Amino acid sequence: MKKKVAIGIDIGGTNTDFGIVDKEGNCLSKFRIRTDKYEDVLLYLDELTKNLKQQIKELKGKYDITGIGVGAPNGNYFKGTIEFAPNLKWKGIVHLADLIEKRMHLPVVLTNDANAAAIGEMIYGAAKGMKDFIVITLGTGLGSGIVVDGKLLYGHDGYAGELGHTTVEPEGRLCGCGKKGCLEAYASATGITRTVIEMLKESDKPSILRSIKKNNISSKDIFLAAQKKDEIALAAFEYTGYILGIKLADAITFSSPEAIILSGGLANAGHFIFTPTKKYMEKYLLPFFQKKVKLLPSKLTKDNAAVLGAAALVWTNKKR
Repeated sequence: MKKKVAIGIDIGGTNTDFGIVDKEGNCLSKFRIRTDKYEDVLLYLDELTKNLKQQIKELKGKYDITGIGVGAPNGNYFKGTIEFAPNLKWKGIVHLADLIEKRMHLPVVLTNDANAAAIGEMIYGAAKGMKDFIVITLGTGLGSGIVVDGKLLYGHDGYAGELGHTTVEPEGRLCGCGKKGCLEAYASATGITRTVIEMLKESDKPSILRSIKKNNISSKDIFLAAQKKDEIALAAFEYTGYILGIKLADAITFSSPEAIILSGGLANAGHFIFTPTKKYMEKYLLPFFQKKVKLLPSKLTKDNAAVLGAAALVWTNKKR
């Protein structure tokens, strides 16, 4: 009998990672293409499916492909669509699951990328054995997947859990979604970069980051500067943790999770982001919630985390 495997596809604003994964979380193959290269989703899908078929061919019939899981910004689990994603070039509503099914002749389940990450953590990662937890993905934007009593929270329309677009400051920074003052505009790789640019403008303090052109500063540059005890970089992490900690305290108040798991590029900054976030999260919690909720890093392998999360959707899909 052939071993069952699933295809996982993680669609990001810049890149799409995809690969073939078994139930134990082993990534048998992996590939990447540029997402932002294509304004036409059909041309994007041509390249994606061409590479997927090549990966399947290289397995030489040794495995049984059970299905395809897709994690995508603004992905709707109920409809299999990507709807008005601010960080993608494809505008409006894209019926992505149907389009992939027609090309690959395999069942496809699609959800928000952060929801996929939450399922991945529950099956393979830091949330193994937990029934109540939240996963926060700190990438270009901020995504969140909320699990209550072992079930992902979708709400009546498939969009529950958009913590990244809750409001920090009503007249604050313009977010990619069109609103002002969203959490994502402050606590994300993009958000911390915006914070640094503001701090450099408002302060005369010396900083390694002044040697980089304003539009070229990345969250990685800020992390590297923080490692060298750069004051601006450290202050930016402190401020980001302050904003994130307050909003996580709000999330704990309405869902009482066992743990909150941080994943994604900005979470890889380790104690620079975890220490201030934990501090302010505890500070703004009601007393009976304090010191009860763990703040954890993802346990998924950094290079394969998103693909594992997307593939995990296949094993947990109740619609099939």
